[in-house]
Amino acid sequence: MKTLILFLASLLALNASASDTVVDEALSIKNITQFDGIPWGIAMINDNEAIITIKKGTAFKVNLNNGQKQPLLGLPKVDNRGQGGLLDVAKSPQFKEHNWLYFTYAKPTDDGSKTTLARAKLLGNTLADWQDLLVTDSATKESKHYGGRIAFDDNGHVFFSVGDRGVRENAQDLTNHAGSVIRLNVDGSIPTDNPFVTHANIRNEIWSYGHRNPQGLFYDTNSHTLWSNEHGPRGGDEINLIRPGANYGWPIVSYGKEYWGPISVGEGTEKDGIDNPAKVFIPSIAPSSLIRYKGMLFSNWNGDFLSTALALRHLNRIKIEKDGETTETRYLQHLNERLRSIAQDSEGALYIGTDSGKLLKITLDILPEEH
Repeated sequence: MKTLILFLASLLALNASASDTVVDEALSIKNITQFDGIPWGIAMINDNEAIITIKKGTAFKVNLNNGQKQPLLGLPKVDNRGQGGLLDVAKSPQFKEHNWLYFTYAKPTDDGSKTTLARAKLLGNTLADWQDLLVTDSATKESKHYGGRIAFDDNGHVFFSVGDRGVRENAQDLTNHAGSVIRLNVDGSIPTDNPFVTHANIRNEIWSYGHRNPQGLFYDTNSHTLWSNEHGPRGGDEINLIRPGANYGWPIVSYGKEYWGPISVGEGTEKDGIDNPAKVFIPSIAPSSLIRYKGMLFSNWNGDFLSTALALRHLNRIKIEKDGETTETRYLQHLNERLRSIAQDSEGALYIGTDSGKLLKITLDILPEEH
């Protein structure tokens, strides 16, 4: 059986090198359960259980073996207009000790909804001791570009993304939180080594800025690096290596075009003082979540990034070489599903949420042995 698994993994590798589009014959796709709404975030409690957030404001504890789901109590009111709602969920690295789950959501306020980071303790099917850790200064009249993905490093910090909220100049204005990646201590306090912590006129929570709408955020504990994927305008989606204090250029530089015509956004694609993307997608794929694969099931994928895609409806695998060259491979296009969220279990199996409400499990399709 192990020999067969390795053979199929090698087959996938050969397909990947031959074409940007991979035939999915060696992938097993199982529909675990169906939701009434968009499963925006997935937090793996263990290999048998996950917490799933639904954009419209509900969340469930899901048995991954039989698909049974239990609704969670204790959620706040969310602004479900446009791209807002209940967004990501992530398990604290110390979850076994204190049961903290972290959430992002569009919090309704008198000024407009704001991307908010919160946490609560999972006690059975109840979220207890709900705490809004940071209600960001990000309100606009728009109901889009909330960002909202969460990641933890291995040193007591939590990161989350905030989009420009549909107002481009926000991303270069460090007096608000919009268009940035935020870094906090896990209790919500501001780390003393944040890059702008001594600046009176800059939001001290900001870790990086110049982002349009980061929809994926992943901290790689092997390389101790933080990565994002984010929506460009029409063309020019990006994967970025996130550095403290760095400017990622929106809207000064961009690889994308205006939606209303073939006019480039910004001053060009590069500029001194602005970090260049590690990967650009032209045309846009509309990336929606991001992980860096580590597992034995798809062993030849180790170290590669996996991004779900909305507009072009596929699972995107990106290999970034040491010299910066990238190789892109696309899977699951035949499903014709907007893929929203992704998580991995300890065995290397993938779980993907779709905008049609499905929770899919992706493994290798092991053929029966001949006798």
